[in-house]
Amino acid sequence: MIDISCSIVVFHNPVKEIKNAINSFLTGTSNVKLYLVDNSVDDNLRFTFDSFSPLVEYIYNGKNLGYGSAHNIAIQKTINSSRYHLVLNPDVEFDATVLNRLIKLMEQNPDIGLVMPKILYPNGSMQYLCKILPSPAHLFLRRFIPGPLKVLFKKTLDKYELRNKDYNSIMETPNLSGCFMFIRTSVFNEVGMFDERFFLYMEDTDLCRRINERYKTIYYPIVSIIHGYGKASYKNFRIMKLHLKSSIKYFNKWGWFNDKERGAVNTIAISSSYMLKNKIKGITNKVNAGTQEAVTINMGATRQVQINLN
Repeated sequence: MIDISCSIVVFHNPVKEIKNAINSFLTGTSNVKLYLVDNSVDDNLRFTFDSFSPLVEYIYNGKNLGYGSAHNIAIQKTINSSRYHLVLNPDVEFDATVLNRLIKLMEQNPDIGLVMPKILYPNGSMQYLCKILPSPAHLFLRRFIPGPLKVLFKKTLDKYELRNKDYNSIMETPNLSGCFMFIRTSVFNEVGMFDERFFLYMEDTDLCRRINERYKTIYYPIVSIIHGYGKASYKNFRIMKLHLKSSIKYFNKWGWFNDKERGAVNTIAISSSYMLKNKIKGITNKVNAGTQEAVTINMGATRQVQINLN
């Protein structure tokens, strides 16, 4: 049984960027397997990665299958042979301690299905990638309202990205980014893999939502990673159309305005009180010192989440 399998989907990404992501994964722990799934028009990357490492399997699709469909090829190969699976973007880097600390968290908390660490820009600033479940209004405001006018909707957009929460605190969050999804592999047998109706965008939100229905989906800022995060759909009209199509499919699936589950989940996420800010430093120090600690996170009146930190 492999400890961690990993899938990276590429589409004409720079070789150096891909190498950095692969090396980050391979230096994290020894019992691993990585699948590099290539959606590019040609297989030029084969010459670099086909014999890059015995732990890396290069898969060329011959066409662009889409983000989720390509990841599913790798997930299908490991669904019964790995303990954890990492969905990883090629523009991500992290140090060697991250994976083992996430494994430890998951082993101590079998009711966690998905974990996302703190995500930082290359300059060290925060990426606010913890979100509530989207409504049509959220996506319209983020994508189509011109930048200067977004200040008029700042409160709504900040609430969507949970910016009123302490991003140095552990949070149970219903909508986590697809750039780094550390998933208990057995979860796929219960909730399914990526929904292949989403060619690009919204597939991570959809999968996270399905996992959150049965397991905890946790933001875990005790560890952090670096993510390039170019927001391609804000720069490219064709990619913007793909984002719009996926959004329509998402709301056709889950509901446009009559989504009672979204309302209930978001109310809890927005109103919850998580860990107190002034206790974060002490808890982090205890974790680093190896002291056993269990943190209780209050999820409003309906839920209480206990996280064993080591």
